[in-house]
Amino acid sequence: MNLNSILLFLAIICTSLITNALEHPGGMHPKAQIAFVKAQIQSQRQPYYDAYRQLIAYADSALVHPNHALADFSVPGYYVNAEMHRKNSKSLNSDSFDAYACALAYQLSGQAKYADKSRSILKSWAELNTQYSEADGSLVMAYAGSGMVMAGELLMPYKGWKDDEQMMFKKWVKGVYLKACNEIRNRKNNWADWGRFGSILSAYFLEDSAEIAENIRLIKSDLFHKIAPDGSMPEETRRGANGIWYTYFSLAPITAACWVAYNATGENLFFLSQDNRSLKNALDYLYYYNLNPKEWKWFENPRPGSPENWPGLLLASMADIYQDSRYTTYVTAVQPIINTTHHFAWVFPTLMKVQLNEYK
Repeated sequence: MNLNSILLFLAIICTSLITNALEHPGGMHPKAQIAFVKAQIQSQRQPYYDAYRQLIAYADSALVHPNHALADFSVPGYYVNAEMHRKNSKSLNSDSFDAYACALAYQLSGQAKYADKSRSILKSWAELNTQYSEADGSLVMAYAGSGMVMAGELLMPYKGWKDDEQMMFKKWVKGVYLKACNEIRNRKNNWADWGRFGSILSAYFLEDSAEIAENIRLIKSDLFHKIAPDGSMPEETRRGANGIWYTYFSLAPITAACWVAYNATGENLFFLSQDNRSLKNALDYLYYYNLNPKEWKWFENPRPGSPENWPGLLLASMADIYQDSRYTTYVTAVQPIINTTHHFAWVFPTLMKVQLNEYK
């Protein structure tokens, strides 16, 4: 057996091990995390219990919402047709959040009514939506549709989700959502980051170990190009008054993709570092200049975020990963926090605790 044959054999073995190791639900919400959160809810421990009640309130509202599936998810560039951009984006934004919130409510409460609503939303998009189009179609599909894939992952154990419906949804994920993600995952800026996050989410859901490995490779391939030695992200700081926002909008999917990669393979990408370039330095940069926007050198009077929205969602999720009490303190007064619209990476940071060590 020559060297190439040996390498191919080892790659096949590694691929098989990854696929066989995948548990469902998993990806964004591994079983250990779900079990941990359910225990906190049962004991009414804060802030988990209030966060759970917040989730249930949104899920109850979703039960009466109509579905908004579109045959062609056509999203023109915002500066070309802002009204149509917002209108069509909202169709997927609202359905994706409702499906995700209901699927998570089902996992934590065990109530079938939430699973059935989530299943209904996934079914409507799988049946009707066949494509995305126009300038922003692929990007919005990637960052808004991620909630649909996370919902599907959470519903996998639900016996009421019939096999034919599940297969139809998987076909939609592969033929529409994943196609959009892979189309943009080689870009230079946050488009690539959302593409990779959506792609690795889909790969986990579809049990495609080759795609999981490819997204991990892509993250490693340019992470130290995206992050400068001072922690800034050059592709995002150049975005005028929105440079702080776009820094968050890039780091949210990168870190979420690292979390899915960790749950899929055990590989820890959070602590990759080279010449002072690291995710932690980028997060610290975001944290500092969000609090001190007047010191931002890239643009005068940039738009900062807030604890209850961005970058609070991201920092709250990263607090335990990096054991940084500053991130926790930043959001403590406004917990529980939740992201209900636009993009779905770190959506339930107060409720769904993220940590690398064993949940206890």
